[in-house]
Amino acid sequence: MFGEILSYIYSGTLNVSLDKVQPLYQAADLLQLDYVRDTCSSYMAMNVEHSTFVDMYNFADVFSADIVLRRCVEWIDINFAEFSISEEFGSLSVNQLTKIISHDELDVKEETTVWEAVVRWVQHSREDRLLHLPSMLPHIRFNLLTSDDRAAILEHPLVREDPGSSEVIRNVVQNGKPSSRLGRTTEMVLLSDGISNDLLFMNPREGKYITCSYDRKPGATDLTVTSDNNIYILTHDRESNNQSSVLKYNHAGNVWEHAGMSSVSTWLRLENDLICYKEHLVAVDRTLYYLAENAEGLVWMKKYNRHTDQWQECSQPQFDNTTYGYSAALSCSSHLYFLTTSEVHRYDPRQDRWCKRSPSPELDFEFRTAVAMGTEIFCTDFDFSQTMVYDTESDCLQKLQGWPNPGNRETSSIPSLFVLGNQLHIWFICCYDHDEDDEEHLVYVYDRSADSWRDLKATLPNKEYFSYGHLCPAARIYLPYLKLQDKDT
Repeated sequence: MFGEILSYIYSGTLNVSLDKVQPLYQAADLLQLDYVRDTCSSYMAMNVEHSTFVDMYNFADVFSADIVLRRCVEWIDINFAEFSISEEFGSLSVNQLTKIISHDELDVKEETTVWEAVVRWVQHSREDRLLHLPSMLPHIRFNLLTSDDRAAILEHPLVREDPGSSEVIRNVVQNGKPSSRLGRTTEMVLLSDGISNDLLFMNPREGKYITCSYDRKPGATDLTVTSDNNIYILTHDRESNNQSSVLKYNHAGNVWEHAGMSSVSTWLRLENDLICYKEHLVAVDRTLYYLAENAEGLVWMKKYNRHTDQWQECSQPQFDNTTYGYSAALSCSSHLYFLTTSEVHRYDPRQDRWCKRSPSPELDFEFRTAVAMGTEIFCTDFDFSQTMVYDTESDCLQKLQGWPNPGNRETSSIPSLFVLGNQLHIWFICCYDHDEDDEEHLVYVYDRSADSWRDLKATLPNKEYFSYGHLCPAARIYLPYLKLQDKDT
């Protein structure tokens, strides 16, 4: 390393690479050569990635290389869910892990991700680390968890083994401030204005409502969100009535752009006629599926192959009864489900095969909206008078409580279910005695333990909105980018 530094002194050229950047930094630090040290810091900061992260994080921590340490912290905040299940995660010290889970900026969809990460870290070396669990628990935001999740954690073997841990959790719940993770993203639900080019991004749990207008109209047939938080929307081509294009949401630019995918034919061939009744765009993990449905009960499906940029035909479901009326296509537990008012069909992407499910009791339910959460699918009728949940693992249906409907009110729009904060919600418009001038937006959240719906007292802007397809899609949105162009907050 001294030879490298000597060469730099005579030539003014510094050659830096991953295999020697750390010892070169140490030599420059010892010799107080600020330029060499800063160059090494910048090089490490630019090369923080999964394969180098832990080594650089430990190095920056020891040598107080602030620029590298900040970049590592940013990398953790953004990639915590992925990093927490890696082998490298187990090598963190107790102080490092405590600092990490204390970050307000930690980008996690659910606080259970943080709890599960701590459990994995403890179990990596149980005898040595179990004693550190009580000191880390106050840094987990237990107030952000549902009552069911908290109850499950209190029954966890690690917590039951140490009475002090359960006491810490109860104290955090009772006395801790209900602060949320600021994160890099905020979970938001998307609603279309329907008339203008506006979209409403809302999080009624946090009282956030942001309206944005776009040059490219986002009104379309269906919208889906992939597991890696890419948002795609299906739009009809202006040049061709029988072709649809896919737009992708650019988070940083807050714009809708062409996704770079080939168009997909939107017409079903039925003998000598071409006809299309309804379209669905569904993401199973990171793969997009397009389904078209006609009034005669024919459903046709294609999937997008990103390697060939082609929409490939898949096997098609076979229905005993017509699918005419309301139907839903949605992703659940790495499978694609197609629901009608009388049948449930499941598609296995790995085998390219459909199979008809036989839920008990049989499905005979005029639903208008459906959404998947975990391994369950929830659906509700037009009046929100009854809600059903279908357990995909047990193939069973269960009836849940419907809208309590206080007062003389009735729904004046098709309700739309959505999942926010790992809880079931529903949005709809209601009015009094058919009075359209007295309409209001309502958002309810479902309490599974009490089998009841609670009004969130949402304050949506006073406009007419529409949901996409059979649900309100939710995605993690970067608010700093969104607020650069917002019209109304």
